[in-house]
Amino acid sequence: MRRQSYTLHFNPKLSLNADKKHVRDGLSTVLRTGDNLWLSCDERTTIERLRLIGPHEFGEHCSYELTDLLDLPSDDDEEIDIEGMGEADNYLWLIGSHSLKRKKPNHKDTDTAKQIARLAKIEEEPNRYLLARIPLVLNPETGDYELHKEAPHPTDSTKMLTVSQLHSNSDTNANELFDFLSDDPHLKPFIKIPGKDNGFDIEGLAAAPDGRLFVGLRGPVLRGWAIVLELLPIEDKKGRLRLDKLDGAEQVYYKKHFLALGGMGLRELRQLGPDILMLAGPTMDLDGTIAVYRWPNALVQPQDSLIGPDKIHRLFDVPHGHGPTSGQDKAEGMAILDDKHVLIVFDSPTEARKKAPHQVVADSFLLPLTSAS
Repeated sequence: MRRQSYTLHFNPKLSLNADKKHVRDGLSTVLRTGDNLWLSCDERTTIERLRLIGPHEFGEHCSYELTDLLDLPSDDDEEIDIEGMGEADNYLWLIGSHSLKRKKPNHKDTDTAKQIARLAKIEEEPNRYLLARIPLVLNPETGDYELHKEAPHPTDSTKMLTVSQLHSNSDTNANELFDFLSDDPHLKPFIKIPGKDNGFDIEGLAAAPDGRLFVGLRGPVLRGWAIVLELLPIEDKKGRLRLDKLDGAEQVYYKKHFLALGGMGLRELRQLGPDILMLAGPTMDLDGTIAVYRWPNALVQPQDSLIGPDKIHRLFDVPHGHGPTSGQDKAEGMAILDDKHVLIVFDSPTEARKKAPHQVVADSFLLPLTSAS
């Protein structure tokens, strides 16, 4: 598969989190709007914006602190674990993983009992239960898209764009979506299982022009079938987001679409016309096949659906780390560069991708023609 390298340049003053981890080492999602590239690192509370500065380069790094824009339930130091971004109708949409986290043991530590005990510890971080929208407005003077708490609608003077997030349950850390899914016949058994154990784990978001959101699950994968949730968030009288009823949805407030992806879970979703492009890979923390699929007519499914292998196009595989680079170059984010190319960014990039300090290399791929879309 033909690919082209893109160099992403980050500002050294903005690139390190409190633990000194560089943003380039944990990229989890990527989105393009105009000349801007939006990225997130799953261990931060920020959104990063780059700008096209050359034929195959993005730079002029700007960082937006989400604690200044959103009402996060936990303190400033707790990560959001942003795993999906989408754009529609002058809003940037964000979603957290909504997953539990199991502690990692350090096998080099001589206190074996202590490290084994860490494997039994499961953490819940409230900031992960986030589904929000932020006004996204083009500045005509700079050519950059900007995030705001509130902004006039660029084409309708009677409207204001406002920050909003999914209504939270006052009795728990979770939001309305998570509460619904906690009683779902397919998902309920996995809600209390950490994400990287094939538990519930969101990784992917696509926003449709009509207000619907498509949410990809890295886990669970059920008997080889991956899951996409279809939602319709609307603003209530208090300015909060609520889930509206969906026609044809068996569970009333969301549809479930099961896709035959050969046992892989979803890493990223991107809308392309009536179709959705899907980046898929292992649910567990392991090396394994990562591939890009095209789901034709995804936006016009009248009800919950079972999408067999004959209804999905496997477009190409994405190289990943193996052997001496095992656990590295894990494709996590995918942006649509244009109607013929996608850009892939990688978590835990190899040293070969970090050719200079505060830089990392991403790859663009040519989308093959398909006959069914």
